[in-house]
This record gives sequence, structure tokens and C-alpha cells, in this order.
Amino acid sequence: MRMSDMIEDFIKELFEEKDSIEIQRNDLATKFNCVPSQINYVIATRFKPSQGYYVESKRGGGGHIKIRKINITKSNYFMHIINSIEDYLTGQDVDIFISNFLSYNMITKNEAKLLKVATSDNVLKIMQPERDILRARIFKNMLVNLID
Repeated sequence: MRMSDMIEDFIKELFEEKDSIEIQRNDLATKFNCVPSQINYVIATRFKPSQGYYVESKRGGGGHIKIRKINITKSNYFMHIINSIEDYLTGQDVDIFISNFLSYNMITKNEAKLLKVATSDNVLKIMQPERDILRARIFKNMLVNLID
């Protein structure tokens, strides 16, 4: 398991009993025997509002960080994603979205398969950039239809 994954898992375990936690960047870096910037990286990439978290960071005194779990609904989450998608989407982009949806229990494995198949290069046999433009349209439309 990578260091970033271990740090992420540790922080997520702190949320088991509560919706808000406070940590010291330096204390966490010492616990994992890493540099404080590694902690910053994990928090910046894995605890974003689009992933259901609000982070408040204060400098000094070891770097106090407060993380709150945001209670987001499936429909709000998907609408945020739909609005953030540009006019084009690569196959790799779709894979990342699907992976995130699965890890946050926003879709089932069958829904993930359908999203993947419908937007795959095997189905979209047209030239670039039209392929990525069509992929984005299909993906957005499928997400709209997943909203309750």
C-alpha cells in the first residue's frame, strides 16, 4: 500500500464517529514518518469538496487542519460533476470518474459497466476531437439519468 493511501485511510477512520476532525500536520507526518508536504498532498487531492469534504487549514503551530465531512446527496454530487465536465472527455477521464463514483458508493458495479461500455473507444469509432466531444455528451446524459 502506498504512503498516500495509508494516510488517506487513517484520516477516513477518524471520521467513523464524527463529521468533523482536527489534525496537526506535523504530528501526522511524524506518525507516518514522512514530510508535512505529503500530508498536504493527500488532503489536497483526496479531501476535496467534490469528494464530500471541506478543509480549513491554518499555518503555524504545526499546521492545524480541520476537515469536515459534507453531507452531499447523490443528485447534488452528479450535478456538480456534470457542471464541471468540459465539452470533451477522454476515456481515461471517464475511468477516473467511474472509480470515484464506485469508491463513494454513488453507483453500482453494473452502472459502472454501462457507463464504461457506452463511452468506450470501441463504441465511439469516430475521429478525434469528435470522439471526446461525443463521449462527454453521452457521459453527462447518462449521469443525468442516474439522478433520483
